[in-house]
Amino acid sequence: MKTETDASQEPAPESEEKMAALSYVSEAWAEARLDGIDDDCMAMSCLFAAFAELVGTYGEEAAAKYADSLSKRIRAGEFTVEIVRQ
Repeated sequence: MKTETDASQEPAPESEEKMAALSYVSEAWAEARLDGIDDDCMAMSCLFAAFAELVGTYGEEAAAKYADSLSKRIRAGEFTVEIVRQ
């Protein structure tokens, strides 16, 4: 029988889906790098594709509000990850 504590330790389905999506993007990024695509080019292309999808799904105003919130999140370290390169 699961307790409330046990349930809170399990990742939410949305979190699992986001982790799976990030894994797909990471794999595509690694493959592009092997094909000689520059990391900056990949970053800009991923941002363009992501914002185009957000605008298409939620509209320009909602996507712009989301973009406005990114500077604080970046400065707060939310996107800082330690990447282990071999």
